[in-house]
Amino acid sequence: MTAGDNLFGRLSGRTRPQVLEPQAVPAAGLHVRLDDQGRVVSLSGTLRQQLAAQSVAEARPLLRDLLCAGSALSVEGQPADWQRQSLDLDFQGIGQVLHTRGWVEPESDGWILRLLDIGDLLTGRQQAGQREQNHQLAGRMSEQLRVCSLGRLPDVVTEQLRSLAQHWRIPCVALAVPDDDERGWRIYSQYTAHDAPALWQTGQHLGTGLDGVNGNVSLSLAEARNDHPRLLSLFGHADGLLVPYRDAEGVAAWLLCGCYIGEPQTRERDWLDLAAALAAPLLSRLREQRAHQQLERMEALQGLLGTGWWELLPATEEIQLAPSLLRSLGQEDGATRQALGLWLELIHPADRQELNSRLQDLQALGKPLLTSVRLQRTDADQPLWYRVQGQVLAAGDSRRWIGFMLDISDIKNQQLQAAAAHARLDNVIASSPAVIYVQRYVGGALHPAFFSDSLLPVLGWTLDDCSHDSLAALVHPEDRDLYFDRTRQLLREGNVRSRYRVRDKQGAYHWLLDEAKLLRDDLGLPVEAVGLWLDVTEATLAAEQIKQSEERYRILVEDSPAMICRYRPDLTLTFGNTPLANYLECRPEQLPGLHLGDWLSDEQRQAFIQRIRQLTPEFPVSTAEISLQLPGREHAWWVWSDRGVFDEQGVLVEVQAVGRDNTEVRRSQQQLTQSAKMATLGEMATGLAHEINQPLNVMRMAIVNVLKRLGNGDAQIDYLTEKLQRIDAQVQRAARVVDHMRVFGRRSEIEQQPFDPSQAVEGTLSLLGEGLRGKGVDLRVTPADFSVQVKGYADQLEQVLINLMVNARDALLGKRENNPQFRPWIAVHCEHDSRHVRIWVEDNGGGIDPRLLERIFEPFFTTKPIGVGTGLGLSVSYGIVENMGGRLSVTNGEQGARFCVELPVVQPG
Repeated sequence: MTAGDNLFGRLSGRTRPQVLEPQAVPAAGLHVRLDDQGRVVSLSGTLRQQLAAQSVAEARPLLRDLLCAGSALSVEGQPADWQRQSLDLDFQGIGQVLHTRGWVEPESDGWILRLLDIGDLLTGRQQAGQREQNHQLAGRMSEQLRVCSLGRLPDVVTEQLRSLAQHWRIPCVALAVPDDDERGWRIYSQYTAHDAPALWQTGQHLGTGLDGVNGNVSLSLAEARNDHPRLLSLFGHADGLLVPYRDAEGVAAWLLCGCYIGEPQTRERDWLDLAAALAAPLLSRLREQRAHQQLERMEALQGLLGTGWWELLPATEEIQLAPSLLRSLGQEDGATRQALGLWLELIHPADRQELNSRLQDLQALGKPLLTSVRLQRTDADQPLWYRVQGQVLAAGDSRRWIGFMLDISDIKNQQLQAAAAHARLDNVIASSPAVIYVQRYVGGALHPAFFSDSLLPVLGWTLDDCSHDSLAALVHPEDRDLYFDRTRQLLREGNVRSRYRVRDKQGAYHWLLDEAKLLRDDLGLPVEAVGLWLDVTEATLAAEQIKQSEERYRILVEDSPAMICRYRPDLTLTFGNTPLANYLECRPEQLPGLHLGDWLSDEQRQAFIQRIRQLTPEFPVSTAEISLQLPGREHAWWVWSDRGVFDEQGVLVEVQAVGRDNTEVRRSQQQLTQSAKMATLGEMATGLAHEINQPLNVMRMAIVNVLKRLGNGDAQIDYLTEKLQRIDAQVQRAARVVDHMRVFGRRSEIEQQPFDPSQAVEGTLSLLGEGLRGKGVDLRVTPADFSVQVKGYADQLEQVLINLMVNARDALLGKRENNPQFRPWIAVHCEHDSRHVRIWVEDNGGGIDPRLLERIFEPFFTTKPIGVGTGLGLSVSYGIVENMGGRLSVTNGEQGARFCVELPVVQPG
């Protein structure tokens, strides 16, 4: 073996003496003379100097004593037994073992052992075996990496590194490959023994520390200390070995062996082969993985873009399509190869002929194909557009026609929609009262450079008519200052919005809304102004009319004697005119925010809110009379009309109201009612006197009888007690009549209250009953068998019933004067349902003339003789019942008139 073949000598930086390669015929050897017992007589030959025992003549040791202990080669028996045998003997040399091979020959007085040095032969054989093991290990590693799956590739690489480390006793081993960006190196996989320091981690980036290292041979750190100092830190300043792997592009991987000095028997070529066995299949599989990922990304990208390749096959008149393109075209079940005509059938007829012609030009003339086509699809809302592109690939005598199809439906449809919108916009602008213009900035002034086609129909002018000098003359004289200010503001601030009048070709002026923006270059200098003229003549005139109308409306509202206001559903005022403010004793500007319910009683407020809640979009108006307690006034009544304002969902958002003061009318009605009541009392005076005289007569007779008994001395206690009790009962009877007269004669309450209508019936009978019976009128009363409540005034209902019964009494007595045999009667009875109570007053006086029924409730209308009655009784009664929410009606029955008082029942809750 030469020094050049000594691998580890160059790897570790140490040198060894040169060892000559074994020759076919040995140049020298060792001659050992033996006696018959096998004892060494003498030693001679060139190898004698290498033996540890130089002199054996005196000791005469046995031949086996000179051999190495534990040597696999040994001799047994005597020299005579060794003839015709090849002997391999190992002697203990100086510092090393001397390997020999020889044979025994007889001599005259003994035997001679002739031995040749076979050390180099054994070393070569050992190295050959080592190389064979290395080759087998490299083959196994390479095979494992080639056949494993891509998913297990990192694990298999780690397993192979572990096998390599255990075989060569390497503490730390790693495989470095280029970074993904190919600007450095990274550890793809590594293995570290349990008792070794961890020098590297899987995935660790090494930077460019390995760049510049000789990639042709292996390199130990001992050789790299001076030329590559950065490697020391990479190996943690421990011993190490770097083995490169080169391919056609240069160094493609490094095998890193840390905390390791190498094996002398391993050649550099063996290390390079081991590195290649690991790196070559790994890099191949990585390239395969990247190609697979690239293919998957390409397939995914084609699927997302709706694209794919195609290739024409003129020999078979077919076209081959990519699977992704088949899926995009909705042909998942179709064959990748299909007839060209069948493929053309997928194209819309409007584009099919053009595409076929371009395909023929591609084949015959080599003219590149680029066109857009639509698919023949009926299941899509919008057309499916594809860009078809193709070219000729020529490699020698062979030619291929390939291309791709790209889904451009979104872009194409947007272009079509944009074109249609642009056309519509042009049409709208041309026919609308809007003019788009551009003014160039030249010499410090803005000069008209463009007007849209709508200028002519709007103003009748053209661009030539609207030059820089003539445009200002078209502006109304009163607006020219405004126009010049507009130009200065545009140049100063960059945008402007103004309104002025411009004369058209017929001499009429148009109000134009001018909105413009100034465009500047990158230096901030003005370039041009882009603006819009909008004809707002009608809107301006309409706004002026609205303004005038609003002014008239404001004057009407403010000067109106009626109260006008707006308020939210919670009764918070948002507006009120002067009359309302005067009533509430504040200024009009103080009204917003005030609560209308502050001037209402609790009962009135609840009724008011309930009435507002009943407003609907179908029935938005409500009118009622409300009672208020105003500042400085005892009480006030307003006739109030509300109108609801609703949003799109039908929710009430505001109420507009108009009111008028009805206080005087209401007080007049109260006075009229009170007067009618007092007139009724006057008419009942005779009956009331009878009601009082009756108890007085009874008491007088009782007193006369008691005095007579006392005069006779026959006054018994029981008799006196009975008379006194009768006097007390008559006093209470008279007191009740007087009290009821006093209550009946008082003014009614301000607020309506719930009450039982049967109380009014009983009060009426208590005042009129005895008087009617005394005049011979039969009173037929059906007691009410129910208890309900109505809302109003009990004394006023009693007044109504008294009027009805007094009128009936007068009619009956008048009829009896003409017919003494007549037997008059008056019937009173009550009935009710879930909503109303009805009180009927009926007599047998023959009824009312049908011609007078319609006028019976008119004020001052009466059928009594002149001077008898006021004609207000029924009219007042009608108003009382109506004010309580009820109705008073009259009909003729079989024997006489039938009056009905109908009142609404107060619902529970």
